[in-house]
Amino acid sequence: MSEKRYKWRRDDYRESTKGLLMLNTGDGKGKTTAAIGTMVRAAGRELKCCMIQFMKSKTDRYGEHESLEKLGIEVHTMGDGFTWDTNDKTQDIQTSRETWALCVEKMRSRDYELLVFDELLYVLSYGFLDIDAIIAEIDAVRADQPHLHIIATGRNVDDALTKLIEKADLVTEMREIKHPFNAGIYAQQGIEF
Repeated sequence: MSEKRYKWRRDDYRESTKGLLMLNTGDGKGKTTAAIGTMVRAAGRELKCCMIQFMKSKTDRYGEHESLEKLGIEVHTMGDGFTWDTNDKTQDIQTSRETWALCVEKMRSRDYELLVFDELLYVLSYGFLDIDAIIAEIDAVRADQPHLHIIATGRNVDDALTKLIEKADLVTEMREIKHPFNAGIYAQQGIEF
């Protein structure tokens, strides 16, 4: 029985690779979950990964924290809860700025192959951060570290974020077709958090 040969193992195959900017968006469930799946795959290939969460409350622990930390993946939950939890736009803007500062620090560190900026697209769509400044920073880092992969998640990718969509290498939209919440079934531990 011969060994199964994958295309990246073939002698005649020469991969042209580069770091990807990926956006997981849409009104459906699964944006963060897809990013986590990519990190699990990357960690399995010994890529160093880090996830920074913009809106999830830093005082809460989520199932993904437990799993990712067991895999050696850094997780930084920086938020004060979603905007409907805080009802304080000034606080949300300040928290977004502090969280983005950590993202910049991690990008510039040269320590990672994959960074996930969970919920970044929310804060951009709310206008909490300047999209042009974000794009300029990501462009500068990608020029300096051409193999760095970045995933950003969140809803509301509309005309305001067109520039980011144009910069992205992969944009995936999760579309809600049916959701248990609409049938009165609330978020469940181990499934949603």
